[in-house]
Amino acid sequence: MDAARQERLPQLDIYRALAITGVLHVHASSFAAGEQALNSPYYYWLNWINIFFKFGTPSFIFLSSFVLFYNYYGRPVTKSLIGNFYRRRLKYVLLPYLLASIGYYALTLYVNGVLMQQPVQNLYSFLGALFTGSAYAHLYFVFISIQFYLLFPLILKLLQSSRIWVKWAFPLGLALQWGFIIWNKYQLHIVGKGSLSISYLAYYMLGAYIAINFEGIKGWLVLPWNELRSGHKRLIVLLLTSWLSAAFIHVQLWYEARHFGIWTDSLWYELLWNIHTLLSALVLLYVTFWIYRRAPRRVVAFLTRMGELSFAVYLIHPLLLAVYRRFRYNIPIDSLLYVGFIYGGLLVALAGSWMIVQFTFRRVPRAWIVFGSVPRTLAPPVKGRQGYTAGDDSAQAGLKGKHGA
Repeated sequence: MDAARQERLPQLDIYRALAITGVLHVHASSFAAGEQALNSPYYYWLNWINIFFKFGTPSFIFLSSFVLFYNYYGRPVTKSLIGNFYRRRLKYVLLPYLLASIGYYALTLYVNGVLMQQPVQNLYSFLGALFTGSAYAHLYFVFISIQFYLLFPLILKLLQSSRIWVKWAFPLGLALQWGFIIWNKYQLHIVGKGSLSISYLAYYMLGAYIAINFEGIKGWLVLPWNELRSGHKRLIVLLLTSWLSAAFIHVQLWYEARHFGIWTDSLWYELLWNIHTLLSALVLLYVTFWIYRRAPRRVVAFLTRMGELSFAVYLIHPLLLAVYRRFRYNIPIDSLLYVGFIYGGLLVALAGSWMIVQFTFRRVPRAWIVFGSVPRTLAPPVKGRQGYTAGDDSAQAGLKGKHGA
């Protein structure tokens, strides 16, 4: 595989758009699906939104690995490659993560009325949050991505060393992930295990495996249905039915627990989440190529732009959602209007973030410091401008940016 000549895959911006839609659904419905709307006659639907769309972040993790291995697997691991890799992550991922962590943490202190109190204690508390990805609820994803970036050159070198490692990448990743899950349940008891990249190792390794073998896989993604072999058609039908089955069982398990208090062993929730979201990552890959091939060009253009902005939207949308929720006033929680209010939050978070980010990329110099690499289509036409994405290396590989040749 010659990574320097890799075909660009514009479909992946659509994948990012679908994944960020999942994230927005989960975050918009989080309060309602928790305890706020338990007595609503529409609670089943609110819980369904919250659980079904949990594929967002795991799909981004899968895509992050896919893009990295798609672009780097055919390259020799040299000091120059590693240096450039980490330089870009430092500028376009770590720096935005640091600034977002500072901003959200300071805002939380301000809202709680303790911003100017005990500055030394607040500083130590912030540093603890920074190095655990917990400065705000959504920042754990960037934190685990940084962990994976630290390991990436070693994993890349290992997979390059033998096709046997590639063949067993996903099974080994799944085994290590579940080994950690079980170890943590019965011995370690790490509360914030979701902020550790090993909790998602199967997704990283699945992305790596598909990227490395993409030439042999892409046929069932790009060909129309009537041109696929019967075996491929059966696999697609099996994938879709397995995905829907796992998703609805996952939804139902959480509904029984939240609404009726019928809880079961935590490993069942972990297992169903894992099956549901692993299958979702593959389904989204198939759907993404189908949309790119069959959808009207305006729809493709809309989703492509959403995908290009997804990293910045991910960073800023919780702020808009928090502001929006302060305007619920006296909407009855058990009314259909409240369901509309939930979806209103999703739309405000997406549209508001989209407008802010797009304006910033177009008009504010060095916007990449806050929001990461700027898509070429939005970069100000200034010669020598830094911040837009290089052609073959996505700065936020799973969440944003161009890539390919």
